[in-house]
Order: sequence, then C-alpha cells, then structure tokens
Amino acid sequence: MPTTYSISDLARELDVTTRAIRFYEEQGMLSPERRGQERIYSPKDLVALKLILRGKRIGFSLAECKELIDLYDPSSGNRKQLETFMGKIAARRAQLEQQMLDIEQMKLELDTAEERCLAALDETEKKQRASV
Repeated sequence: MPTTYSISDLARELDVTTRAIRFYEEQGMLSPERRGQERIYSPKDLVALKLILRGKRIGFSLAECKELIDLYDPSSGNRKQLETFMGKIAARRAQLEQQMLDIEQMKLELDTAEERCLAALDETEKKQRASV
C-alpha cells in the first residue's frame, strides 16, 4: 500500500470522483499536502475518505462525518472515535426504526382511505343503477 496518494489514486481506489474529493477537501475533511498544483494525500486522508463514504451510506450528515474524522487518533486506538461512532449508529438506528413505524402507520391510513373510497364508489354505482 503506498504511503501517499494522488487525487486520481484516491478516486480510483474508492470509486468516487475527483470533484467529490475536492469538495470534501473544501469542507476541511481532507488535508492533502501541496506540491505545486499537485495534491498529495496521506493514509489518514484515505481513512477519512472511507469514513465519509461509509457515513454517507448509513445516513450521517457531513457534519457528523467531520466530527468523527476530527476524533481520529490512532495513538489511542481511536477509542473516542469508536465510542462516538457507536453512539451515532445507535441514534441512526433509532431514527430508522421510528421512520419504519411512521411508514407502517401511513400505510394503514392509506389502506383506510382506499377502503373508504372504494365503498363510496360502490355506493355511487348502486345509486346510479337504482336511478336508471
């Protein structure tokens, strides 16, 4: 594994666009060295980018991803980062479970509305047949 990466190396490795990488850099989430116009990314930047992409997949905001990146400290075994990550995972799971309950409730309300509409249509058809 190389000790440094170009922007195209990172893009290829993680299947993201160079534009996305530059965006995360603008947000202060990546901090490559500069050699003239060239950006040189460290293994820490690779880890940060992996964390951003994983966080996005599970619904974390960029601010939450940035908070986790800022806690990166391999000298401590990343304990604080991992504990914070676990807390965010639990909160996200609870949020998803509530959304699932909300969706189930909405489906029940749609079923009820549909049944009422069908009953009203049936009633309308009966009245039309009776008046003919």
